[in-house]
Amino acid sequence: MQNKTIDAVFFDIDGTLLSFNTHEVSASTEEAIAQLQDKGIKTILSTGRSINSIDHVKYLNFDGYITFNGGYCVTKEGEVLFKKAIDPSDIKAVLDYAQQQELSFSFMSEKDITIHNVTEDIAGMYAHLNLPVPKKFDFSEAELDSILQTNIFLGPEEEQNFMAEIMPNSLASRWSPLFADVNPMGQSKQVGIDIFCDYFGIDLSHTMAFGDGGNDITMLQHVHIGVAMGNANPEVKAIANYITDDVDSDGIWNALKHYGVL
Repeated sequence: MQNKTIDAVFFDIDGTLLSFNTHEVSASTEEAIAQLQDKGIKTILSTGRSINSIDHVKYLNFDGYITFNGGYCVTKEGEVLFKKAIDPSDIKAVLDYAQQQELSFSFMSEKDITIHNVTEDIAGMYAHLNLPVPKKFDFSEAELDSILQTNIFLGPEEEQNFMAEIMPNSLASRWSPLFADVNPMGQSKQVGIDIFCDYFGIDLSHTMAFGDGGNDITMLQHVHIGVAMGNANPEVKAIANYITDDVDSDGIWNALKHYGVL
């Protein structure tokens, strides 16, 4: 199927570029990205991960990086295009809550990641992502105004009340039942897409994106062609323009071929 010209493609990391089984990018995905770049098509990473947790995919030579679910956008040359921190009052409320009741959370800033109250499930999650467990959070060194994203470790059934009562100025999105990504209200990967389209002078009607988790929904709905991986969550598949094969079955390559981009 031949579609209109695509000038930029946005890629989620976990479950999209990176397999949860191999913790690697497949050969077909590496080749697809290289061919896109040879054609002059911009390739941009779009992840909920911290800017400090993407070094193992930088070898793919992306043109830009949307990190913290749109909260920190930077070019491959290191130019920061956008940065937005969580409301300090929400961060203080999390700290007050955690000192009164049991809560696990991680705080992510431009410079580092810290975590409070690591459970067995949380340690297992980091192993599943092939990432080290962050250093222990120190309440005495808390910086209220520099947190770009937090992971709040609670179930979906607890999320709504927690956000309303503790973090009313922030927004939760979820790609795991174990935790929610929390960002400033109004922040999402969609914001990052607009920033890079403006930076590169690309019309939104010439964009495409790949994702698999709940934090990819705004991105897939916003671009011209939103592709859900075969291993995507049901709610992601429901809003996608196309459902491709899973991350371990050449899903990215096959979708780019299906749409005639490659």
